[in-house]
Amino acid sequence: MFKPYVASSSKIKEFSTKSILLGLVLGLIFGVGNTYLGLKVGMTVSASIPAAVLSMAILRTFFKRVTILENNLVQTIASVGEGLAAGVIFTVPALYLLGDSISPFRIFLLSSLGGILGVLFMIPMRRYIIVKEHGKLPFPEGTACAEILKAGEQKGEGANMAIIGIAVGAVYKFLCNGLNFFRETFTWVISSFQKTEFSLDATPALLGVGYIIGIRIASIVFAGGAFGWWVLIPLIKMFDIGTTAIFPATIPVSQMSAEDIWSNYVRYIGAGAVATGGLLSLFNIAPLIWKTIHHGFKELLQAPKDAHIARTDKDISLRWLILGSTAIILALWLLPGFPMNLLTILLLVILGFFFVAVTSLTVGIVGSTSNPVSGMTITTL
Repeated sequence: MFKPYVASSSKIKEFSTKSILLGLVLGLIFGVGNTYLGLKVGMTVSASIPAAVLSMAILRTFFKRVTILENNLVQTIASVGEGLAAGVIFTVPALYLLGDSISPFRIFLLSSLGGILGVLFMIPMRRYIIVKEHGKLPFPEGTACAEILKAGEQKGEGANMAIIGIAVGAVYKFLCNGLNFFRETFTWVISSFQKTEFSLDATPALLGVGYIIGIRIASIVFAGGAFGWWVLIPLIKMFDIGTTAIFPATIPVSQMSAEDIWSNYVRYIGAGAVATGGLLSLFNIAPLIWKTIHHGFKELLQAPKDAHIARTDKDISLRWLILGSTAIILALWLLPGFPMNLLTILLLVILGFFFVAVTSLTVGIVGSTSNPVSGMTITTL
């Protein structure tokens, strides 16, 4: 049976002014950085690990007594900035490309309401995805973050190794991206095999994630990429029907590179695979989600019993999910500037609940950085 690092019977400080303020500052910094990164290269990276390192360094420098739960709170708040950045950059630019003029206030309102709705939908998911599936879902970045926090708490060999790893990664990135001593991505075109590509991203972050998630999950991720690039793309090239462009591409397959085929066809196949896997996973966890919601509704009719519940087993009351979701639906429907009818809003809320479940499972398998958030957007459309 899993035993938490901080015993459930322990009462140590977690919520403090310094941890909340530092989390907000780091969340702003990582939110801005990930927005730029996502708009430039089409993906964001998890802020949890660097936020955990910075949290320990800053709090231990300026304060004498800092608990591991305070550091954990800082990295949790900071990681929200990265999550919101991904939600905005994969959707709002499309409105500009379609000719819409969206105000900063509208962006703020949409991202705020969407972020709150996502948090509310996680309430019935937590017990199954994080607690019941502990040990089955690796949560690579969460595991790495926990190890960094524990290493900092112990101040022993683990902390030294974590610092060495951070230093090596920083030097590597500086030599690669700062001084351009060598390339980070290597690509070879295999002309004799329908001009498909073999590409290698030699980044410290990806190497670290692969090490953390282990050989089984890493092999599944590798197999998916290999199947797409070395099977599907050559087959599409091989069965090309001639000079006709096939939607959504605007040029014939014969004139496309492997990357063009991936962009126009294979990534949609991947999005469909993600959606199918998510549906199957949702069917599997549906009984437990229903049980969680059922117990939540029973709690609504009973007096609170927090005094008899262990600290690590407390959940946010389901009444917040009901009241919050209703308030957000009404806000999207009634506030001026949102041209959506009630049926559209209800459909979006249902899809939101589904994708929270799917995204939670994929984060548990491959981590936040590799989580296909943009695939969720494509599937919604």
